[in-house]
Formats: sequence, structure tokens, C-alpha cells
Amino acid sequence: MSRRAKIFYQDQLAGYLTEGDDGYSFSYLDDYMKGVDPRPISLTLPLSENPYHSKILFPFFDGLIPEGWLLDIGEKYWKLDPRDRFELLINLCRDAIGAVSVYPVEDEENG
Repeated sequence: MSRRAKIFYQDQLAGYLTEGDDGYSFSYLDDYMKGVDPRPISLTLPLSENPYHSKILFPFFDGLIPEGWLLDIGEKYWKLDPRDRFELLINLCRDAIGAVSVYPVEDEENG
């Protein structure tokens, strides 16, 4: 089973992050790449037509996950598993500080 997240750069949908059995992948959307002045979401993930793959959650995305009191809130009130970094990412990084935000892809969109 795989899980997906929408990755926004400012207010534009830039691409999708997918968690699967063999790790993670991130790919930019063609529409984003062909848009006016597309920007990479990170220096470690430059604009590319090819997807990126990693056995672990990309350090850039892992770095978006809050620490301290905000992480505690997610664990206590939303019953999030602190070891499930992808779940933390999609639940706690919707209003992340900076240009990148992360939203879960709802089940009906996974089709």
C-alpha cells in the first residue's frame, strides 16, 4: 500500500511525494515545470522531469516536521505515531514555515 502527499511551493501544486514498499519518491508535475518561473522546492531536489527515489524519507521533507511542543500536540491530541515520519509530515506540515507545504492525498484521489 502506498501513501501520497501533495507538495506545494507557495500556493502552487509542485509535485507529489509517494511512500511505497520500496521507499519514497518525489516527482515534479509537468504543469509546474512549464509554469512561469518554476522554483525547486529544495536545493537537494532541483527541478527535474525524472522522479527522485530514496529508501528513507528525503532529509528535506523530514526537516519540515516540527519538533518540541508542536510535535507533542500531534502525538497527544491527534494520536500520531512519532515513528511514522510520513504521517507526521502530512498532518503537521500543512502550514509549515517557509514556501513549502504538504497536504495528504485523500483516498478517493489515490485511484
